[in-house]
Amino acid sequence: MGPAKTVFVFDPLATAPRSPRIYNMRHLVVLCMLICAGPVHAWDFTPFPICTLANDASPQVTVTYDGALYAIHITRPDGWPEGAVFSLQFAPNGPTISTDRHTIEGDRLTVSDTGFGNVLNGLQFNGTALALLGDVAQPIDLQGAADPVEAFRACEPGPAV
Repeated sequence: MGPAKTVFVFDPLATAPRSPRIYNMRHLVVLCMLICAGPVHAWDFTPFPICTLANDASPQVTVTYDGALYAIHITRPDGWPEGAVFSLQFAPNGPTISTDRHTIEGDRLTVSDTGFGNVLNGLQFNGTALALLGDVAQPIDLQGAADPVEAFRACEPGPAV
């Protein structure tokens, strides 16, 4: 019998201790994914009982169309100050829309009109909006609004019940 041979077998389950750098990098990647993803705020369209487009974020934005009148309602938890002119600035593509025909009830601001083409264009073709009244400049996230706005445009409300 000759000398004993040493045989080295690679066992992938028996690995050396992990490097602290790799361990920390894995945690950093997971942490970044959680932070970078942030909350996802959806925009939804519903055709009944009237055409409605709404987000589930703060501020809460709801656009309605009943066949005769469009309305946009923007609800802020901190309410709205008094102001003579309300404006919506859409970015990056515009437009900026201003009116003195807004109403405020509690924490909800409402603007109604028979035509809303510029508002719908702003919501559909931009990434953000800024609602301006008095000393308040309230950002509105428009990410994900384009497809629901397109469906809203095609909506024909049913007869009133």
